[in-house]
Amino acid sequence: MAGQTLTLPLAGRIRINGSPSDASLAADGRLTWRVEGEAAGEMSLDLDSDILGFGIEQGRKIRVRSFPEDAKAASCGGCRETGAGRSRVRKDFVLEMPTEESAAAWSDRLKNCLDSLGRPKRLLLILNPYGGKKRALKIFHSEVKPLLVAADIQYTLQETKYQLHAQQIAHKLDLLKYDGIVCVSGDGILVEVVNGLLQRDDWDTAIKMPLGIIPAGTGNGMAKSLLDAAGQMYSVSHAAFSVIRGHKRSLDVTTVIQGEKRFFSVLMLTWGLVADIDIESEKYRWLGSARLDFYSLLRLVKLRRYHGHVQFVPAPGYEMYGDPIQHGGDFKEDRGISKQKAQRSQGGYEGASCSESWEWRSLDGPFISVWLNNVPWAGVKFMPAPEAKFSDGYLDVVLVQDCPKAALISLLTKMADGTHIKSPHVMYFKVKAFKLEPGQRVGNPKKGGIIDSDGEVLARGEGTYQYHQKEDLMAYGPIQMTLDNGLATIFTPR
Repeated sequence: MAGQTLTLPLAGRIRINGSPSDASLAADGRLTWRVEGEAAGEMSLDLDSDILGFGIEQGRKIRVRSFPEDAKAASCGGCRETGAGRSRVRKDFVLEMPTEESAAAWSDRLKNCLDSLGRPKRLLLILNPYGGKKRALKIFHSEVKPLLVAADIQYTLQETKYQLHAQQIAHKLDLLKYDGIVCVSGDGILVEVVNGLLQRDDWDTAIKMPLGIIPAGTGNGMAKSLLDAAGQMYSVSHAAFSVIRGHKRSLDVTTVIQGEKRFFSVLMLTWGLVADIDIESEKYRWLGSARLDFYSLLRLVKLRRYHGHVQFVPAPGYEMYGDPIQHGGDFKEDRGISKQKAQRSQGGYEGASCSESWEWRSLDGPFISVWLNNVPWAGVKFMPAPEAKFSDGYLDVVLVQDCPKAALISLLTKMADGTHIKSPHVMYFKVKAFKLEPGQRVGNPKKGGIIDSDGEVLARGEGTYQYHQKEDLMAYGPIQMTLDNGLATIFTPR
């Protein structure tokens, strides 16, 4: 364990759950003991990966609260719903020491080892009671709260009451009160928190606050991506344990800009088929995540294509995509974007800027779908960007210009394991920056499309779902995306 002085292991004859055992507690916090009798063998618990917390009872007893992998549970392999990895199970182990002095010594060792792990002690939990099937509060009380209590973590639970409430909470939050912000929700609340932190005057300090995600909504792509990358089974309890353990990793943040307006994205941006499915299916929200499957079929029956134009700076190795253009090309929004910093008076982060040395390339529509991804999974069942990384400084583009309906159905099915990117109908490449000029529907010039980022509608074209009912952040027109490498910090399974 980094920074810890070498210490001889504590060892002796003790009782564990009432049975005599030869046990030892190593300097790194690994508890090992030999089971006697018919089930004879060696057992162990690792402080970092198995133990939630502990407490002294009746002077000589130490109750170790653990959450180890269930060795008896069969691995579900690559199953669609949960992914790789075994399930975990809550178990308590009561260590009965021969004397109070030995109990104190073992307790001190456990405490020192746990303190050295840098686990969070105070968390703000932001819960969306309206997401998914409105089960977030029940999920918290049945699956999350017991683990936090077992880990001796103090928490403040705050429910969101309206759209952008989480953004307001993060914007005004006293950061010194907490060791992290955890979203018990789908991906939308996490995105609101990131936007709230980056809109603060002290954004450069605020964005360093570790963020956590416990899936309790319709879209749970970030939680799925984090657990899957670590080979962990997808579940609420595993996501909660990831926060408790306190491991962290950096996360790229995308700035979406249109003139003076900006939005910070951590998951994805879509235009075309995927955006239409994501947003228009909200009328079937009562179906939960099944609404996406249901509406996908409806949308494929009457497939739409959109006129448009894209420009991008390809990552090394992807220069074969698109046609070369002069820096920035003739993109219609260039002048508005270049003036944005001088025009802004509000505080907060202004976003990453483009380099004059970048070489841009372009593609013309029509397009069926344009999909940019920051992480591999967009939801529990969909992995559009199997090669995406959390902090590689690139967005993964999934672009479909033309595709027969039968092949498109197959592509959507193959997104369960990422093999859709092998299709000749799919362009899959990585970019440093991206510019989108959305157009109207092919065959229906009076209707536009939807630009959707992380489940938030950024812009709606005329004739789209709820076009006259809601005011969106941006106009249906040219936008630019730039990436900030590793700007945010997120709790990770390991």
